[in-house]
Amino acid sequence: MKGYMYILLCNDGSYYTGSTTDLEHRLEQHFAGEGANYTKKHPPVKLLYYEEFDRIDEAFFREKQVQGWSRKKKEALISGNYEKLPELSRSYSVPSTGSEGTVPSTSSGTGVTGSGTGESLGR
Repeated sequence: MKGYMYILLCNDGSYYTGSTTDLEHRLEQHFAGEGANYTKKHPPVKLLYYEEFDRIDEAFFREKQVQGWSRKKKEALISGNYEKLPELSRSYSVPSTGSEGTVPSTSSGTGVTGSGTGESLGR
């Protein structure tokens, strides 16, 4: 069963990240005030971003990954600035010993079959 990870802009400027098997139906729920507790208190105004996965468990994993990101890192994802994702990682640090360090990749794209702004869904 396909799955989607999505990011909504809420009326207070905050972001809501979720996952679902039926994106259009879930958006209808959120916009009708029937979605998650967070979006009941912070009504969404726009779908900013989504990714489609072959399986819902992959979308759920991605949701949890993105939920842990900073606002700036989410904004880089939304705007398509993928090259900025590693440097915006909270785990990114320069070793204090002066030795060479490596920055782990934070976005593999595994399972992503498409992404967009949701404009095709009329939001």
